[in-house]
Amino acid sequence: MSVAEAARPAAVRPAPAPARAVSTRLLRSELRLIFGRRRNWVGMAVLATVPLIIAIAAKASPSATDGPDFFSGITQNGLFVALAALTIEIPLFLPLAVAAIAADSVAGEAQLGTLRYQLVVPVGRTRMLAVKFAAIAIFAAAATAWVAFVGVVAGLILFGGGEMTLLSGAQVSMAEGALRLLGVCAYLAVCLVALGAVGLFVSTLTEQPIGATIAVLLVHVASLILGTIPQLDWLQPYLLNVHWLAFGSLMMDPVATEPLQDGLLSAGAYTLIFVTAAWARFAGRDVTS
Repeated sequence: MSVAEAARPAAVRPAPAPARAVSTRLLRSELRLIFGRRRNWVGMAVLATVPLIIAIAAKASPSATDGPDFFSGITQNGLFVALAALTIEIPLFLPLAVAAIAADSVAGEAQLGTLRYQLVVPVGRTRMLAVKFAAIAIFAAAATAWVAFVGVVAGLILFGGGEMTLLSGAQVSMAEGALRLLGVCAYLAVCLVALGAVGLFVSTLTEQPIGATIAVLLVHVASLILGTIPQLDWLQPYLLNVHWLAFGSLMMDPVATEPLQDGLLSAGAYTLIFVTAAWARFAGRDVTS
């Protein structure tokens, strides 16, 4: 090595670029859009009226609550108000709320003409669709938790707490009853996410969010009807909402896990199929508005 080469400074390697943090800006923006609209506030208020009506009616006529399932235990423990409200709302009100949000996710942006401008931002379509689906899932969980929360507050105020008698007749502590209620909310949220996946796919097919909402509700109602026809018992295990009421298994002692596993497997399959279909449609969609 020559003297000149020895005196030459060694090449300085550039420092490795710091790892980019995962940005939640798009998700936060989508959630602000969902929870910031007044019509969605009205929808959440409507969801809250059901547990309030149940609690007030049970307090006014306690003898009328001598029925089956969760309604018979309302006067003994306020947690049953939340369970009764979820039982009433899961066939229609909660699916309607999730269907409206899911159907508006893409179709609403296309109708307003903002979808094209969103795609100008250097964000891939896959990431955008994932963000919209994540927002739908968060809303489904929030709506379910909101109904349960209002029911718990109203029930505890009017009827108090204490030991909880399960559907199987066993008694558990207040803390365990609350944990079982959280499990019910989690299970129903997963089921509603599957419906949201259907809504996300339908939303990529049209620019009319109202039409998409109606289509998702028709799928839901058709599944309910098909589930009541004895001649179609071979089809019923594969229907979208046939396992939703299996959350009652969490209020048994011991917990019947097989219906819950079937419900989670069904919800997971529907979610995977329709999110994939939405991605296939949205990734190649020609956005003109």
